[in-house]
Amino acid sequence: MKASTTPPPHPDADDRGGDDELDRLAAEYVLGTLSHASRQGVERRLATDTRLAERVQAWETRLHPMTSLVAPVEPAPATWPRIAESVGYRVPPPVRADRGRTRWWLALPVWRGFALGATACAVVLAVLLGRQIMQPPPAPRYVVVLAEPRDKTPGWLIQASTDRRITLIPLGAQAAPPDRALQFWTKGDDWAGPVSLGLVQAGQRVEIPFDKLPALQPNQLFEITLEPATGSPIGRPTGPILYIGRALKVS
Repeated sequence: MKASTTPPPHPDADDRGGDDELDRLAAEYVLGTLSHASRQGVERRLATDTRLAERVQAWETRLHPMTSLVAPVEPAPATWPRIAESVGYRVPPPVRADRGRTRWWLALPVWRGFALGATACAVVLAVLLGRQIMQPPPAPRYVVVLAEPRDKTPGWLIQASTDRRITLIPLGAQAAPPDRALQFWTKGDDWAGPVSLGLVQAGQRVEIPFDKLPALQPNQLFEITLEPATGSPIGRPTGPILYIGRALKVS
């Protein structure tokens, strides 16, 4: 009896199904890119929608390792005094609460200082908001988490400050065997097939220009496959998919 020759389903089959919008909503909720109204709507749904809650939990688990990429920074002690000085506020010297003397919080100069400081803050805020309104809107920004198809463990992070260049950042992906290579691919929704972005090394950060490709678009597919040491010989993926993800527009 012959073994079945039917090819196994594509590891990204679930991404192409009807759950795309639910998964994208959960990702945007975890990333914090939803509007206030949309975020409130998601929070109401989480109480009854178990599928959405599972997607949110999966994205939180998937993105949690990225919190260790940036170490927390403690501001210098002089930071807050400089901020107060920049808005024209002067902290009054402490007043001893001796008998017969006015408490410092009842002193008129103190409240005048607070009023002047609040006015200065309002002026600075108005200037900053005016500058932001006058400036052109920033270019679209995208993020992609490349995860293992089976357990969704993140292996790579893709960041793009423009739609013409991406940065591939390793998150702990495994290196290829000595006689194999990791090959990076991408494919837009309306493309005929995936396009190679070159060979990559585990643990190596790399910037890749999109000069010869269409502009980066939401939901664009990215994947890393295991190929021969010199890359795929046919210009298309031939080996198993190790990591896969889709572009999410975050701003």
